[in-house]
Amino acid sequence: MKYKTRFALFFGAMILFNLAANFAHPVTPTIIQNLQLHDYMFGVALAMMQLANFLMSPVWGKLNSKISSRLTLLIGCCGYGIAQLWFALATTELMIILARLFAGVFVGGIFVSFLTYVVNMADPKDQPKYLTWSATIQSVAGAFGYLVGGVLGEYSIKGTFLIQSLCLLATGAAFFFICLPDKQSEGKIQLGQIVKDANPFGAFKDCAKFMTFSFAMLFVVNILINFGNTGFDQAFNYYLKAQLNLTSSYNGIIKAAVGLVSFVANMTLCIWLIQKTDTKKSLALLVGICALASVGTLISPKIGIFITFSILVYAGYSVSLPVLQNMVASHADPTQKNLVMGFYNSTKSLGSIAGSLTAGFIYAIHPKLPFGCTALIYGLGLVAAIGFMALSRKKV
Repeated sequence: MKYKTRFALFFGAMILFNLAANFAHPVTPTIIQNLQLHDYMFGVALAMMQLANFLMSPVWGKLNSKISSRLTLLIGCCGYGIAQLWFALATTELMIILARLFAGVFVGGIFVSFLTYVVNMADPKDQPKYLTWSATIQSVAGAFGYLVGGVLGEYSIKGTFLIQSLCLLATGAAFFFICLPDKQSEGKIQLGQIVKDANPFGAFKDCAKFMTFSFAMLFVVNILINFGNTGFDQAFNYYLKAQLNLTSSYNGIIKAAVGLVSFVANMTLCIWLIQKTDTKKSLALLVGICALASVGTLISPKIGIFITFSILVYAGYSVSLPVLQNMVASHADPTQKNLVMGFYNSTKSLGSIAGSLTAGFIYAIHPKLPFGCTALIYGLGLVAAIGFMALSRKKV
């Protein structure tokens, strides 16, 4: 199979995965309300998944230096599919939390392997483009996954989870047969070494091998924009159901609009920013736009204006993601790229944990408070992006 054909199939499978991975999100608020759980559970549930993702991402990054990314993609997709069936059958807060933790263990492996496969297998001239496509697929296909899940949820919530699980299992098999071993050995691995690598804190310690002050500031930006985006997204989904009494299909339609805007922006503006501009300045500008749009959602007097500003927040994040991802990959030493991309995904999860928990608990104080928090966090992200520019000039 030709190089470009194989990558085209790889991205096709990635589209299906990101569609399926988001089927459950628009129906989660309905589950929480039907089971009469606490409102904060919409934030806690996702935070538990992201916690396991955060802890396990560096571990998957290390394992990917010993086993092929295609094998970790197979394991991750199958584990995630089983976890979603568990989530569908959960009837208590504890069951939901455990199901989300189980899912997060495998989600970490999937997203780390996406990055490491592209970094390891793409030609150097194609790597920035393919990383942009990867981030674009994640945001755009994810948005359309909301639409599919929202429509399916109108007919059957458990049916939505079943279809999701089957799609995840299918994509795991597809990745295994499409991808080539990416410079790794799929031979026998010692159990003791796997146990040693399964220590997440040991994996974090290894990050000292590549970390500098300026690089650390780039990861701070990653934490903050994912804090802002996840908190906003979780509050937005629940706000539509609990405050505006809109069904899951409305959530899906809005996210599809977000996906369309993001796709156009990423295929035009984002590629131009990466190829033709100083990405350090571009990243700061994008984060600033997200901060201003977040303020707009907080003060919007009408639903239409609120949704318009919300789409702008989502689109700004969608464009900033591949820009940041490309900056991290280009700053990484080739010998440390697996570890760097694992740490990148882990800090992304750390931001998502903080965003989910914060949104869930402050929503109980006032439904609009999470949107104000998003504006503040993106404002801090802007400060961090400017700090990265200053430190990178000093080369520290």
